[in-house]
Amino acid sequence: MKEIKREIYLEKLKNRKGNGLIKILAGIRRCGKSYLLDPIFKNYLIESGVKEDHIIKLELDKETNKKYRNPYELNEYIKSLIKDKYMYYILLDEIQLVEDFEGVLNGFLYEKNLDIYVTGSNSKFLSTDIITEFRGRGDVIKIFPLSFSEYVEAFKGDKYEAWNEYVLYGGMPLILSKKNDEEKSQYLKDLFEQTYIRDIIERNNVARVDIIDSIINILASSVGSLTNPKKIYDTFLSSGEKEISPNTISSYLKYIEDSFIVNKSDRYDVKGKKYIQTPQKYYFSDIGLRNARLNFRQQEENHIMENIIYNELIIRGYNVDVGVVEVRDDNKNRKQLEVDFVCNLGNKRYYVQSALNLDTREKTIQEERPLMNINDNFKKIIVVKDNMKHWITEEGILIIGIQEFLLDRNSLDL
Repeated sequence: MKEIKREIYLEKLKNRKGNGLIKILAGIRRCGKSYLLDPIFKNYLIESGVKEDHIIKLELDKETNKKYRNPYELNEYIKSLIKDKYMYYILLDEIQLVEDFEGVLNGFLYEKNLDIYVTGSNSKFLSTDIITEFRGRGDVIKIFPLSFSEYVEAFKGDKYEAWNEYVLYGGMPLILSKKNDEEKSQYLKDLFEQTYIRDIIERNNVARVDIIDSIINILASSVGSLTNPKKIYDTFLSSGEKEISPNTISSYLKYIEDSFIVNKSDRYDVKGKKYIQTPQKYYFSDIGLRNARLNFRQQEENHIMENIIYNELIIRGYNVDVGVVEVRDDNKNRKQLEVDFVCNLGNKRYYVQSALNLDTREKTIQEERPLMNINDNFKKIIVVKDNMKHWITEEGILIIGIQEFLLDRNSLDL
């Protein structure tokens, strides 16, 4: 397998170097956090002039390092290697194996010449509230499975073959080392059953595993569709399940989201400039995991493409909402049109539509209409499956093919 450079995350680590905070690499299991720490970041430190004896790396899941899971032993070991006042870089993999790791790491912060980087992958560490564990002294860098551009970088074949694989099996890094369809599909199924579900159950003491399973399946089947706890609750009622409450459904949805299996996108009223509390959309952090959950049965291109676009926007650092634009029809009746994604980063904003094609005038008008009813000057974009060269319509809307959009990190500004 070719080396995957993960440059977007390495840049984030570079920018945070020496900032006085604990750098926490968090994300769904098996997405490449450990590899990012070592060899990628470690090699960068060495190439930038850091002496190897000033890089202290411990893989705490190794049996040979078992004694360092004791907080006292870990503390003493690291301090024994500090020989001077120059900066030391502490790289700790699987830190959750250390009892009271929060206290140990917070203690290291009192040493001015220690720069600390950690990863973890158990259910406690895979929580979106992890920042509270470090009392405001943590800096979370969220790591995602491979983007399409990263996948192409390591794939043995052209970008078209890579796309066909990516939309089916997604971007979990180890997928690239699997030799055939059977190995790939089994790997993804095992990740779900033996790792992700178990994490959720252990962290939250889930009593109804069958309900968690069913909710994940519902979310997988309805990617790109609006939903909420009440709608899911009604689905259970209609199937005869009466021993469950809407509050339980809400809690279980939060558990799934906190495990980084899915990301929630809220609805935003573009004209009214306000959020609409419900319903929302849920997108899977990896499309291969979503497909495996459904046993590779539901392969709706439009939903899969929309999920991949959402993930790409999140990876690029945008805050992404589902847009709502209210218009009036010829009879003065109000109607809500949907903009797939409203993307914000600082003072930048983009409106992005996902469309398989614009092969008829009617389809083009349908996709353009919500964008044309937004009365501001922010960039408006329609991403299509066709791999033609991007172009701009008379109305100023950028039309771009999915592969060009994903492979060019500056594609929003073309």
